[in-house]
Amino acid sequence: MPLRILIADDEQPARNELCYQLEQLDDVEIVDQAADGPQAVSLAESLAPDVVLLDIQMPGLTGFEVARRLLDREVPSHVVFVTAFDQYAIEAFEVSAVDYLLKPVEPARLAQTIQRVRRLVDADRDTTDGPLANKQLERIVQYVTERQSRRERLAVKTGERFLLVQAEDIIHASIADEVITIVTGSVTGTSNYRTLDELHSHLDPAMFWRVHRSHLVNINKIKEIVPWFSRNYILRMKDGKGTEIPVSRTQTKRLREYLSL
Repeated sequence: MPLRILIADDEQPARNELCYQLEQLDDVEIVDQAADGPQAVSLAESLAPDVVLLDIQMPGLTGFEVARRLLDREVPSHVVFVTAFDQYAIEAFEVSAVDYLLKPVEPARLAQTIQRVRRLVDADRDTTDGPLANKQLERIVQYVTERQSRRERLAVKTGERFLLVQAEDIIHASIADEVITIVTGSVTGTSNYRTLDELHSHLDPAMFWRVHRSHLVNINKIKEIVPWFSRNYILRMKDGKGTEIPVSRTQTKRLREYLSL
């Protein structure tokens, strides 16, 4: 029997690429595609695919939230997470994961993952205890939920004091001369993290985007998107100064797709 696969990713090019790579493999069937979290849950419930290739960052529900709902509703599908964040993936999958794919997905890595899922599906047919992967997935989701709860507050140094701020209140963070500055609506200070990558790994990647090598922004705190030269953009943020932050060329495409610009 062919392995029945549901692809869930909010970016059409990413779905197209996965479809193309999967079509090069034997005995696989792409049953449908989902463009956001709620649609992924609905299609997984109605189609009961063998495996869901699930993007972590999606509108409506994150990949981890989708996984939790599939567990709660006892949908018998295996889940393979897909992410563009290497550090986030490594930390999230230190526990026993079904599997994860790092974007851009390499064909050999995808083929390896599909073979692993085939073995799990075969094992499921030989047990009456339910999908083996669901037990692994439940540990993953619990781990990530606990880790995200620790991300709710960060320390920001102002003068000789450290103030605790809610992560969701951060408007943007920038690095210059190896010093990271964090800006909220009421506090501006520095962080003890050494790099923006390190800071980013302790924030929700669905909310915080690395739009430039020197800048990290909260996408919920963007006030205005200003067209710039060469079809790029500048983001005007919601802080008191209306700080303008450039968007790199590689992130411009992602921004256009996300906001339908």
